[in-house]
Formats: sequence, C-alpha cells, structure tokens
Amino acid sequence: MERRTIGAAALAVGAVGLGCMPMSWAYSASRQRGDESLRAVHRALDLGSSLLDTADMYGPFTNELLVGRALKERRPDAFVSTKVGLLVGDQHIVANGRPGYVKRACDASLRRLQTDVIDLYQLHRADPEVPVEETWGAMAELVQAGKVRALGLCAVGARAGRRSGARLHDATIRQLERVQQVFPVSAVEAELSVWSPEALETLLPWCETRGVGFLAAMPLGNGFLTGRLRPGAGFEADDVRARHPRFTAEMMAANQPIVAGLRRVARRHGEHVTPAQVALAWVLAQGPHVVPVPGTKQERWVTENAAAATLRLTTEDLREVAELPPAQGSWD
Repeated sequence: MERRTIGAAALAVGAVGLGCMPMSWAYSASRQRGDESLRAVHRALDLGSSLLDTADMYGPFTNELLVGRALKERRPDAFVSTKVGLLVGDQHIVANGRPGYVKRACDASLRRLQTDVIDLYQLHRADPEVPVEETWGAMAELVQAGKVRALGLCAVGARAGRRSGARLHDATIRQLERVQQVFPVSAVEAELSVWSPEALETLLPWCETRGVGFLAAMPLGNGFLTGRLRPGAGFEADDVRARHPRFTAEMMAANQPIVAGLRRVARRHGEHVTPAQVALAWVLAQGPHVVPVPGTKQERWVTENAAAATLRLTTEDLREVAELPPAQGSWD
C-alpha cells in the first residue's frame, strides 16, 4: 500500500488506516465479537493499513485491550494512535485534561496496548477547566520520556466549535494555534467525507501549510456512503445512528442521490469498484497529508477499504463528486 507521512517527524503510515471504535463502542453491541474484530485488525496489517486508531474511552478501555492483543504479535507492523482526555460515566462523558491524569492515563494505555510506546497520542477534547497549554505540556513530557512519539489533536465537536458567525472549525484552529506554541502538532483528526466536507474550508488548509497530517474520521459517513444501509431499516438502541438526525428514514431517503452519484463514478472504474471505495478515494485525493480512517469490525470491509488506496479518480470523477447535492439533515 502507498505510504503517507504524518507531521514534521515524517511518521510513515499506510494511506488508508483502520478505525477500531466500532469493534467495541457506539455501534450495534450485539454484533461486536472480539475474535472477529481481531481478525479484522490482522487483515488490515497484512494489507498495509498500518494506522490503528483507538482511544481509552472506547469501551471504555476494552478497545485498547483488543488492539493490544494484535500489537502483542504485530507491533512492528502497526502504527498505533490512541487518545486521552475524556472520561465515560454512567450517562455522560466529561473531559479531564489535568496533567497528572494525562500521565497516568498514558501509562494505563501503554499497559492495555501491550507496547512500550504510542506512535501518536491525541488529545480527544480539551478540558474547559484546564488551560489547554497545561494539558499539552504534560503530553509533550510524555514524548520527552520516550512513551509517545508524536502528538495530535482531535477537532472539537460541531456544537462546541460554533459561535455566532463562526465557521465550523474556528475553535479547533484556535486550540491548534495555542498548543503549537508549546510543542509541535503532528496530526489533526477531524471528520471529512463526501457528505461532510467542511474541513476543506479552513482546517485542512491550516494543516497543509504547516506540514501537519490530517486523519479523516468517518470518511464513509458512519456507513451511509457505502450504499449498504436501507432507509427505514432502523438501528439498535445503543447505536449512535439511532439518535442521529441524518439517519432518520426520511433523511436517509433524501440523501440517496449522494450514494447514487458515488455509484455512477464507481461503475466507470469497473464492476467490482464500490461507492465506499470512491468515497475513500475522494478523501485521499484531498492531499498527500490526508489519511482516511474508516471504522469497521469485519475483515471483508477492511479488505474493500484498503483497496481504495489504488483507486485514482479522474478530474471528471472529482468534478462529478463535487457537484453532488449537499447532504440534508443536521449533523449536530
């Protein structure tokens, strides 16, 4: 697989990564099977999808434990990214950016991941009660201690990032400008997909001009852009899409023209090319510093996603995707 570099440290990863969250968090708990997910991780590493993206809050903790089972056998093949800064309660999630907590959390993640070093340690969310520079300084000390190789920042949520008249990622860019004064940012993780392209406006250019890698989260629109979800089919109660405005039957039906457009482009490249692969190829085409991180828990989708790294969209393809109707329904 093509390799791409993340940040000034030139950390090399496969062009398509693997989001591990669905294996144990947020999506259909009844379909989460550890052995099946472990096979998916091994398949990703076999295909060169070396970036494994997880977080201590996923589970919580069980996702890192699962990834750790694979790393125990395949550490040289993997680039492990995990996150810190969010705590999961019974019915809520809160931020914790206190320096002491960050250092303890890193040690716990290292134990769960069964590794001596985390390749990319990301701040999941800044703690409003702690200056972000203090949190970032503690993370920088972890780099100096040899426990972490590079640091990244996850974009703040849509609601948290918006002010009256502000663009979606203005709050994230303000955070990035602050932490960059403390220690270099190697990567930013934010949503980017055909139906959610807002990062193209300001966040992606910010990264490009500073040599910062961009990890494209949810590049398949939580599964919608694969074309395999049927409007009205419903989701399990614990699935995040069950409460998502864009996944009502009405909105899924209204957004079918987006999938139809991806399907048209796919057909031009061969009968076995899928809408999902076109969606991932579109993300890859946004710049050599962009690495899509589609989440899945099944080997067959890992294989399909990895193959997108070889799909080259033409100028006509990119123009057709750009002219697709914007997604309907709130993303907040």
